[in-house]
Amino acid sequence: MAGRGGRSVRDLRRANRTAVLQRLYFDGPLSRFELGPVTGLSSGSVSNVVADLIADGLVEEAGSVDSDGGRPRILLRVAPVGGHMIGVDVGETRVRVELFDLTLTELGRTERPLERGRYEAEGIAGHVREGIAEVLSAVDTAPDRLLGVGIGVPGIVEHTPGGAVVHGQTIGWDAVPLEALLREGSPLPGGVPYFVDNGARTLGQAEMWFGGGRGAGTAVVVLLGSGVGAGLVTPEAEQGRALEVGHLTVRVRGRRCRCGALGCLDAYAGAQALLDRWREEGGRPPQGTDEESALTAMLAAARPDDGTEGDPVARAVLEETAEYLGAGLAGLVNLFQPERILIGGWAGLRLGARFLPAVRRHTTAHALHHPARKVSVELGRLGPDAVTVGAAILPLADFFARGGKPRAPQPTAPGPA
Repeated sequence: MAGRGGRSVRDLRRANRTAVLQRLYFDGPLSRFELGPVTGLSSGSVSNVVADLIADGLVEEAGSVDSDGGRPRILLRVAPVGGHMIGVDVGETRVRVELFDLTLTELGRTERPLERGRYEAEGIAGHVREGIAEVLSAVDTAPDRLLGVGIGVPGIVEHTPGGAVVHGQTIGWDAVPLEALLREGSPLPGGVPYFVDNGARTLGQAEMWFGGGRGAGTAVVVLLGSGVGAGLVTPEAEQGRALEVGHLTVRVRGRRCRCGALGCLDAYAGAQALLDRWREEGGRPPQGTDEESALTAMLAAARPDDGTEGDPVARAVLEETAEYLGAGLAGLVNLFQPERILIGGWAGLRLGARFLPAVRRHTTAHALHHPARKVSVELGRLGPDAVTVGAAILPLADFFARGGKPRAPQPTAPGPA
């Protein structure tokens, strides 16, 4: 039967459940009385929806508060045990897998370090499958309790009838059928959905829900790791979209990027490029260490804690990097006029607060004055786990959009050719 605006009764019921779940998730605990004004539902509708959600194990009571002259009001919150999600960060230095409850409290995690230049798709898929099995067994969680697995990857993600396909030029992935590879020998039931997306976009999702992007209408979240990526969130694209900002040209006929082009931002501001430039200018990165440890050593050499002058080569490379990054961010300011730019990723967090003033200065110098005056450039607030948190948000957002109802089992996708 059709309801208002051509929507069926089922559509209206799902929308009401979504509204109550989201308000309890972001603003709870709340009473039934408080849920009415913030959701726009009548008191009768609120009571019916809450009763359904409690019966489904998605909402629970969380104490009470005194009311003006009446009985105490029962507070409600989202039940942590109402479901579980897995978030996966397929980075360029490691694969991280984390298990979360419905309130995004971490229940378990595991990591698999990657050798530089070793990004075979089958090997990565194996790391993810093993990590999923490990975190589930560590906390004795039944796989059928999963709402889904979110996976953040480097590169462009194409969603096809056969599952997500990844085009990751900088890591040598050309139309890799990642979702189909993950389902081969998966420890999960066939009905558990996979949500594969660009890692910068999942970082942006996390910062917009829980971090420095909350309250901003338009924001750009930049991921600084081995390379550079970004996610854009606007009122027209609330779930965000990935931007390959690392492959904007910042210097004509400049350094060769990992993608094969010349002068990309990635070739000047990514951690791998930073270390290469330090080495080429006569610096001495530590041998036999991973990229993250080597960048930490470079920062310590440039600005020693004992107050000495430090390595002038490392310092000069960092100063030049801040200028190139500022020029790249200025392009985003001119194009999208965001309210906020947030810098995250493991390399962005290591560069940290001491690096930020120079980046702000160069962003302002290269951007148009009017949008530059309105944007703030800050560090992300969620730390190194932001990509996995954002990846876990993908199945959670899908679950909310369906009113807290699990997906119907999907037919198994065919294996890769």
